Amino acid sequence: MIERHLAKQIKRYARQYPVITLTGPRQSGKTTLCQKLFNKHTYYSLEDLDIRQQAKQDPRAFLQRCSRKGAVLDEIQRVPELTSYIQGIVDEHKKNGMFILTGSQNFQVIDTVSQSLAGRTALATLLPFSFSEVYDKKCPSLDKLLLMGFYPRIHDKKLKPADMLSFYINTYLERDMRALLNVKDLGQFEVFLKLCAARTGQVLNMSNLANDCGVNHNTIKSWLSVLEASYIIHLVRPHHRNFRKRLIKSPKLYFIDVGLAAYLLDIIKVEHMANHPLRGALFETFVVAEILKMRFNNGQRSNLYYFRDNVGNEVDLILDYGTDVIAIEIKSGKTMNASFLKGLHYYKKLNKRHVKQSILIYGGEDAYKYLECDVMGYKNIASVKI
Repeated sequence: MIERHLAKQIKRYARQYPVITLTGPRQSGKTTLCQKLFNKHTYYSLEDLDIRQQAKQDPRAFLQRCSRKGAVLDEIQRVPELTSYIQGIVDEHKKNGMFILTGSQNFQVIDTVSQSLAGRTALATLLPFSFSEVYDKKCPSLDKLLLMGFYPRIHDKKLKPADMLSFYINTYLERDMRALLNVKDLGQFEVFLKLCAARTGQVLNMSNLANDCGVNHNTIKSWLSVLEASYIIHLVRPHHRNFRKRLIKSPKLYFIDVGLAAYLLDIIKVEHMANHPLRGALFETFVVAEILKMRFNNGQRSNLYYFRDNVGNEVDLILDYGTDVIAIEIKSGKTMNASFLKGLHYYKKLNKRHVKQSILIYGGEDAYKYLECDVMGYKNIASVKI
């Protein structure tokens, strides 16, 4: 089994809190991780209809069985009323690590636990494998890496990415969207997914997206919010300082798994990736997702922003630490070019007092210092101090 970097944080939380709530996209490995870390706890999947009925009909008796050894309750959003009963049990027993709750729909899970378990639960997010979790030493070509993505089943079972991702969309995504949004025309929603994939790494224009999908602005806003809450996409907000230049205000859209974005773009072969016009956007998606995983795996919230003004000056990522920032530019080219640093130099002049570090992450493999910037090949991405 591949060691998950988040495991260390979850073990620490289990010594400090009576309840741990683990969220993340479907098929990111939440169940496997919980069963490994808490193998003495009783495991219940609330996706199972029989288990769910027991939990709903007699929650006190159900949780009484759970409290003897502790329990992992998978997909807690299926029976959200359980959290009120869990509150009473943990207050009575005052024992840490009693209940491990998992869920794949962030807004439902967080809303559920925040009402009943505030102050009693630690929150953690498990995204698909990170680059350093999967590729410790041997790494495939960059094009194959972008094609495969990082969902655990692809790597664990040696599955073809196109097969697994097709089933993933048809089962989990479409079922969840139908349940959450009452989407009647799944064909229209699939078009929406493909159009989102074509916009990964780009500033989001909801009006254009709505027009292309043939739905209204509010529908697009609702669909995007569910994709973000289900950890399919992540919206990076613009970074605002009191600069004299006028700044772009819309967020940038990124898929959390680059392989899923590639599949939705109908890229199913490595040779297709090498010449695809959106290869650069997919590489940027990969890098942004990796930095987001690093934040979450260290028990930190997202501090990812981007900078762009109305005359085209931009920096792909700004990591905001309050008083200081790290500026990161992302280029898919294998050969370093001084022009790659243009945005970083511009931003440093604009915000000289606060830029702690300027980094270029590119499609090559070398790492070195150049013109006051840290140049990193994509294999060195774990070296970024988040």
